[in-house]
Amino acid sequence: MSDKAAVILGFLGTQLDAGDGPGRWEKWRPTVSLGMHEDFLVHRMELLVDQRRYPALATRVQEDLAQVSPETTVVLHDTYLADPWDFESMYATLHELCRSYPFDTDKEDYYLHITTGTHVAQICLFLLAESRLFPGRLLQTSPPRKQHSGSPGTYSVIDLDLSKYDRIAQRFQREQQEDRAFLKSGIATRNVAFNRMIEQIETVAIRSSAPMLLMGPTGAGKSQLARRIFDLKKLKHQLPGVFVEVNCATLRGDGAMSALFGHVKGAYTGAATNREGLLRSANRGLLFLDEIGELGPDEQAMLLRALEEKRFLPVGSDREVESDFQLIAGTNRDLGARVAEGRFRDDLFARLNLWTYRLPGLADRREDIEPNLDFELERFERLNNQRVKFNREAREKFLNFATSGEAQWSGNFRDLSASVTRMATLAQAGRIQVPAVDEEIDRLRRLWNPRSERADALAYLLGDRLSEIDRFDEVQLREVIEVCRRSRSLSEAGRTLFAVSRSRRNSTNDADRLRKYLARFGLDWEQSRTS
Repeated sequence: MSDKAAVILGFLGTQLDAGDGPGRWEKWRPTVSLGMHEDFLVHRMELLVDQRRYPALATRVQEDLAQVSPETTVVLHDTYLADPWDFESMYATLHELCRSYPFDTDKEDYYLHITTGTHVAQICLFLLAESRLFPGRLLQTSPPRKQHSGSPGTYSVIDLDLSKYDRIAQRFQREQQEDRAFLKSGIATRNVAFNRMIEQIETVAIRSSAPMLLMGPTGAGKSQLARRIFDLKKLKHQLPGVFVEVNCATLRGDGAMSALFGHVKGAYTGAATNREGLLRSANRGLLFLDEIGELGPDEQAMLLRALEEKRFLPVGSDREVESDFQLIAGTNRDLGARVAEGRFRDDLFARLNLWTYRLPGLADRREDIEPNLDFELERFERLNNQRVKFNREAREKFLNFATSGEAQWSGNFRDLSASVTRMATLAQAGRIQVPAVDEEIDRLRRLWNPRSERADALAYLLGDRLSEIDRFDEVQLREVIEVCRRSRSLSEAGRTLFAVSRSRRNSTNDADRLRKYLARFGLDWEQSRTS
């Protein structure tokens, strides 16, 4: 203890501090025990008590403290609370006391006794100390091991500024970072905007049960993120139910209502038994409706009511059922535009639009291709129990192509996953070599370019040099090669390509002009014609 005077603020324990007659000295009373420790001299006790209800108890404790510790001054604060378990009124009362109290930290050390009072009071005292509105430490007292011994028990001081508390705060930060990494499937993404979005999603997922809307192109990872949000909430014991996923684009006609909301036996031809429906299956869990923009107007109306009231009618039933589920909706469409077109309910969109996040496609996150490449290799290993790696040259070549402007990634992460799966499956001795990468790059070019024959021809002719050509020259060169392939001679190809300009000249040598153009790219007529 320091040389400063010790001042304790705490509640009178209406149960723990109670006691009459000589036998009270055999009972452990936390407030009275504070004056009985030889190594802890209390200069002043600020005791909060409802003197309307407990005047006799307050006087008894004050007298007993004076007997065991004459040096201690006891100041009674008449504290009336209609409901000691009401957090708002409790915090307001204590907050006002701390704001008006004449603290003198140069001369006095202050302690908050948290053993007495309701749990709400203890939480409020902790918050006041943690925020430094109360410039002191927490004081916890405990009874002796043997009851009725007359011992003062033990006490411990909790300083929220000590390194132990710092370590707790750091642990909380680590857990928060782990939660965010969990949402990203452990992928060390480098895109700043995406990481910032994941940080907010992690906060919202833990603190809110409101609907969430995930927007983005097909293959951007909406379904995977929804699943990870559910898993995170499950780890936090927030959702005891299950994860239910459905692609609304697959729900058509009369079956859509039945699939979502269930039906009763005989509701329509073929309804031989009762059907629970996806919304009821998701009770106390999470429902992920992907491509929600494809829902029909009737399904939208039913879904809105189910969200707002947690009740709905199964098809063919006259009795409502209940389901308390959390909704995550996904879409690759502009729902705002569909509302304007009258194809999506504005009130449902407003209900979904509280927490809206747009997931960027892979082409907009090229810096994240490398960590996702590693993730896909690790996933292949887990699924196939086979470890596959790139050799250095092959990895470098694939990443150069994958992060270049030529790589469209129109299927986003699905394209990348399929690409890695193909290369890993065909790898010899667990190593992906350059020839396998070349073959995969050709396959991706054909996949993304609808004019695949031309793409193949140019890739065949130029090989790695294709990535060194400006997009402007590439488009022009593809057309030239196509004309050469259709022409029987160099002169015929030249006349076709320069038909307009040659009509304005008296003498022309279109073949020579074409030959020089091809030479710019290291090509000749024979190569171009047979490509």
